[in-house]
Amino acid sequence: MPDRVLDLFAVPGDVRPVPGGQGRSVVAGDLVLSPGRDAQTAAWLNPVLAPLAVRLDLERVPGRAAVRIAVPIPARDGSWVVDGWGASRYEPDTTACHDPALLAATGRLLHARFDEAVRARPAGLDARADRWAVADRLAWGHADELAAAAERSGWALVRRLVGERADADLGPDQLVHGDLAGNVLLDASGTPVVIDVAPYWRPARWAEALCLLDAVAWHGADVSVLEPWSTGADRQALVRAALFRLLADCLDGRGAGAAGSGRDRDGTAQAVGRDVERAYGRALAPLLG
Repeated sequence: MPDRVLDLFAVPGDVRPVPGGQGRSVVAGDLVLSPGRDAQTAAWLNPVLAPLAVRLDLERVPGRAAVRIAVPIPARDGSWVVDGWGASRYEPDTTACHDPALLAATGRLLHARFDEAVRARPAGLDARADRWAVADRLAWGHADELAAAAERSGWALVRRLVGERADADLGPDQLVHGDLAGNVLLDASGTPVVIDVAPYWRPARWAEALCLLDAVAWHGADVSVLEPWSTGADRQALVRAALFRLLADCLDGRGAGAAGSGRDRDGTAQAVGRDVERAYGRALAPLLG
């Protein structure tokens, strides 16, 4: 952990891994420090999240459904990201939530509050050029560009999903969390605490489909969770969610079309890609039959 990061976030140097985490984030004092944060995104997103998180904490009423957000904390110089590290308030005594019904309910509460807090598309979203942002634009974009990306992927599942995409009214676009399934904790009172908000400007229906798809593919939820998403507008939300996830992995060099590119000569990335395709293929069985 760089001394400069600890100094600017005003925390001691006796850091420890986040309990139950993936080994990248650490606890330092009363903060969680996480690497790989994008300063441009944090500059517009955290000023939205911080006051909303405080309001949600103050509004909690016993017996009433609630959602919380881990409060982002700025550094002493006012910046939200220091050398790629961001900070949020540490939430002790939490456990990971993988119950799909609770995840979906949390998403609905969260997105209702996002919709109240952010009424216009943040301009900062246009600056994103990471693979997830590119995959998001492809999954929703022009049919020719999507078809070309599917061919480059080398994955039959992606090509199949391109053929399944059709026009549908999925509801209004709004600020949503595009990675909810692995980023909900339960605090000591059982209230969901949302962490690591991945911002997108898409319908809340899409974000819920994405959350449940990830829950089935990676977090042990039963595939039956996705059965209600096999028809109508819900089906189209799920198709776009799956295209987004798979295209993002392809852009990371995991698609079959990347084989032989020299990016990863031992084939590790392609092996991971095959696991990804199988995981989403199983999850999408109710959709594709």
